[in-house]
Amino acid sequence: MLKNNVTEALNSQINKEIYSAYLYLAMSAYSEAKGLKGFANWLYVQYQEEMTHAMKLYNYILEQGETVELRAVEQPPKEFGTPLEMFEQVLAHEKLVTKSINNLVELAEKEKDHATQIMLQWFVTEQIEEEANDNEIIDQLKLAGKEGGGLFMIDKELRARVFVDETLEE
Repeated sequence: MLKNNVTEALNSQINKEIYSAYLYLAMSAYSEAKGLKGFANWLYVQYQEEMTHAMKLYNYILEQGETVELRAVEQPPKEFGTPLEMFEQVLAHEKLVTKSINNLVELAEKEKDHATQIMLQWFVTEQIEEEANDNEIIDQLKLAGKEGGGLFMIDKELRARVFVDETLEE
């Protein structure tokens, strides 16, 4: 059984994960409209990942005998600028998510909620990977510059990403 403040914080995180999914879906649509199908694919896969993150929290709350409270999801922006600007926004967003996950870990530690601490370690590890991936793409975009050839190569590389539900690999 979870304490009320932990349940509240986990429900809030579900909303943040779903917003992340909406944000990446909006970025995918934006990229598609700009003819960047590889970027669109990468961001769509990111959307799928974020939804599995929300469901991992959703299922955990239910498994603990508590109530899931779904909340309204904020509308994401429609414009994201250049691919570099867009991925700088992705990284900034992931840093906010990392901070939120770290706050959840601290709350679980404070409440001596060992089960929640263990579950949240998966998210801590996931956020390290998320930020590293974003930084790598940003570095590639900076190296490519504003010329079409480099951007084309990155777009082609991002097209190869496929969705794998990592929440099932425990």
